[in-house]
Amino acid sequence: MLFGRTPWSDRKYFLDKMTLRDLVWAYVTYPAIQAYALFSIAGIVLAAYWGAHPLAMIGAVAATALVYPVVWYLLHRFVLHGRLLYKYPQTAALWKRIHFDHHQDPHDLGVLFGALYTTLPTILAVAVPIGWLIGGPGTAAAAAATGVIITCFYEFCHCIQHLPFKPKTAFLRRIKRHHLAHHFHSEHGNFGITNFFWDRVFNTFYADAKQVPRSQTVFNLGYTGPETARFPWVALLSGLAADGSTVPRRSRSE
Repeated sequence: MLFGRTPWSDRKYFLDKMTLRDLVWAYVTYPAIQAYALFSIAGIVLAAYWGAHPLAMIGAVAATALVYPVVWYLLHRFVLHGRLLYKYPQTAALWKRIHFDHHQDPHDLGVLFGALYTTLPTILAVAVPIGWLIGGPGTAAAAAATGVIITCFYEFCHCIQHLPFKPKTAFLRRIKRHHLAHHFHSEHGNFGITNFFWDRVFNTFYADAKQVPRSQTVFNLGYTGPETARFPWVALLSGLAADGSTVPRRSRSE
């Protein structure tokens, strides 16, 4: 933990046992979210200090907001759902933490949040060059702050999608339905979180579970049987059965 002992130090949070009020408290006290808040404030302060033409600032913010969904889509589809990371002992723990555990238990809030050591460098690697090309250090800082703020929004929406709570807005109800289908019907589509535009572009979107067959690997991402025998490192870290079976610890909420 970044800030010593926190409300997260001595307990685990499971979204299917939480209320919206519980979620809000858990969200604002999670160390990574607090770190994002500090980084976004720092980015805004640096953007104001270094300065840039107002139109350049607006352009940097808009460009970051437009690029973010496609970057997320590509990372989610080809890295988090790819086979590369679990093949090597050096990256097996990383893949386990940032995605395998989340599909094994979609309601465990501790592994739903992105790992700060992977999310923050990725945000900066994408946003800073965009902002710098548009107007230099001031717009780079603005772009970085934008990327971090969007990440906070994504993280909260992602939590809502797994909470046993019916959102009042049509937008939240829609993205919740699409994301739960990704977790409980087929992981081969609906890679977006709040934006499914790129799923539509690359033909991985499905609005209705009846459109695609139910996946037998929705909880283990294909890491089972021969894959666990050939690449055993995640299995060893997870304490899986000797045959490589990956029965999820908790099944589903809705």
